[in-house]
Amino acid sequence: MASDPKIHKFEDVAKHNQTKDCWLIINGKVYDVTPFMDDHPGGDEVLLSATGKDATTDFEDVGHSDSARDMMDKYYIGEIDVSTVPLKRTYIPPQQAHYNPDKTPEFVIKILQFLVPLLILGLAFVVRHYTKKD
Repeated sequence: MASDPKIHKFEDVAKHNQTKDCWLIINGKVYDVTPFMDDHPGGDEVLLSATGKDATTDFEDVGHSDSARDMMDKYYIGEIDVSTVPLKRTYIPPQQAHYNPDKTPEFVIKILQFLVPLLILGLAFVVRHYTKKD
């Protein structure tokens, strides 16, 4: 690694998100992994999916070997300016429907769904009975 690393802005690193030009941010360091795209065991899609963000979590979750970590040194091109990295988004759960404890409307609908067909059937029998010729 260089003794005086270049400081890269997040916006500049995020622009390098193609197969022929791919930079990653891992543990605050910037790596140009373009030459490694074809050789990566997980394929180039894995590396491309880690562009445009801090890929530290993605990298650590996979559980890379020590030799893979040693290999990173030859792709190191500098440090990331931490002040330019956007904050992580916090998870906002989707809005849920208001809880209705008495459930009166649903109960009425279910009763009607059962009773209306029975009333129609009963009406059909009554009409048949009175219109039937003896």
